[in-house]
Amino acid sequence: MVGKEVSLEAVEIIITIGGVATAIAAIWGLVYGLTKWVHKQNSQSTDIEKLEKKHDTDTQRLLDQEKKDIDLLRSEESERIQRVEDELCVISYAVLAVLDGLKQQGCNGEVTKAHTALEKYLNQKAHGQK
Repeated sequence: MVGKEVSLEAVEIIITIGGVATAIAAIWGLVYGLTKWVHKQNSQSTDIEKLEKKHDTDTQRLLDQEKKDIDLLRSEESERIQRVEDELCVISYAVLAVLDGLKQQGCNGEVTKAHTALEKYLNQKAHGQK
């Protein structure tokens, strides 16, 4: 019976050692898994910060380019408007000359009214009046 008791005690010790080893392995696995998870979270946080910075940089670059494009379009439109206004000025003076010629030929009535109105308009426009 002494041999069986030693054998039972040995089995109990082996079972206890196995349980402790399993518990240590489980705790080590948990710590390792937790450490790996924390590292992954930190890595993701860094990636997110990089993406946010790139997004901000790209957004600012696009806004700057958009402003340049708008300024260029405004400048081009302003130049086109100025050319049209210059052409209209020349046309207005040409029409005034035609009306003046008709008036000198003796055409009265509407020719005289149109000549007077156009001459008044051009004088006001030249002096910045309405």
